Amino acid sequence: MAFQKAAGYGNLPNGNFSSVIYSKKTQNAFRKATVVGDITNSDYFGQIAGQGDTVKIIKEPEISVSPYARGTTVTAQDLDDTDFSLVISEANYFAFKMDDVEESMQHVNFMQLATDRAAYRLADQYDQEVLGYLSGYKQSALHASADGLNTTVNGTKAVTTAGSNELLASMQLKKSDFGNITTSSAGDHSIPLAARLPGATALSTAVASPAMVVARMARLLDQQQVDTQGRWIVVDPVFMEILRDEDSRLFNSDFGESGGLRNGLALKNFHGFRVYSSSNLPAVGTGAGTTGSGNQNANFGVLVAGHDSAVATAEQINKTETYRDPDSFADIVRGLQLYGRKILRPEGIVTAKYNAA
Repeated sequence: MAFQKAAGYGNLPNGNFSSVIYSKKTQNAFRKATVVGDITNSDYFGQIAGQGDTVKIIKEPEISVSPYARGTTVTAQDLDDTDFSLVISEANYFAFKMDDVEESMQHVNFMQLATDRAAYRLADQYDQEVLGYLSGYKQSALHASADGLNTTVNGTKAVTTAGSNELLASMQLKKSDFGNITTSSAGDHSIPLAARLPGATALSTAVASPAMVVARMARLLDQQQVDTQGRWIVVDPVFMEILRDEDSRLFNSDFGESGGLRNGLALKNFHGFRVYSSSNLPAVGTGAGTTGSGNQNANFGVLVAGHDSAVATAEQINKTETYRDPDSFADIVRGLQLYGRKILRPEGIVTAKYNAA
């Protein structure tokens, strides 16, 4: 005798005494590494009361030093108490429903599986958005918005000379910044990148090597007097592949300081940087894997490097709650995250756009 299925439960066993056996083991999806927590300053956590609230950050005053000769009058300067703001301007949520009948049929804790996945998705969205902000770009995976330049200032600028992406123009590397590249193109095009293979005495005049790009980023930070301790760089898998082609010994624990992919950490020290590999960096057009040493201004990837103190993140709410659905026999699980991010020291952030040559 077969039992009738209840309407709306076609995905359950077919009403007969079915011999289908459900495994108590589950197949979890792969999870991308998130890196923002390792590279930003979170000293302002807990200082925000709600979405739209603002933390005013006072800048260290600049002090003038003047020559002194005995008998001259000393003039005291007025201190400038300049500040800028970090605003809680970003919000993401999830919500899903678990029907009582479906839950009773489960052989695993499906609600816990879904909750864990939802918490990861919140963290992943946060990572994508903040990395895009640091790089000066919006992210395509976020709320279906297209890739493009970030043209919205979050709060007030930390430095008035920064652009609408809150970055300094001199700290955004492009093709024209590498004098060895002689192929003609507009100066703001992406850097064509190729490995300097072992034994090669010179690099093609059409490309730069990954080590050259990282060294140039380090030089720009040096010229801004950025502390050498606490520097990091986030690269994408395409850049990481080219770097491995150039010198695979960097990733050999017997040779270098490889730490394995812990929260995306790929190398503990390369040209003074902790190196993180992330799939959450922005990619414009078809991305960094678009090959060609000619003009590339529509398809490229972006790298970002900086110092731990250069960027602040503040998270006001990150909570999950469960309640009964008043209109059905089900539990609803929902989560909310409110946060803000702010470039505190634009001179401590350097970016580079590139493509595989």
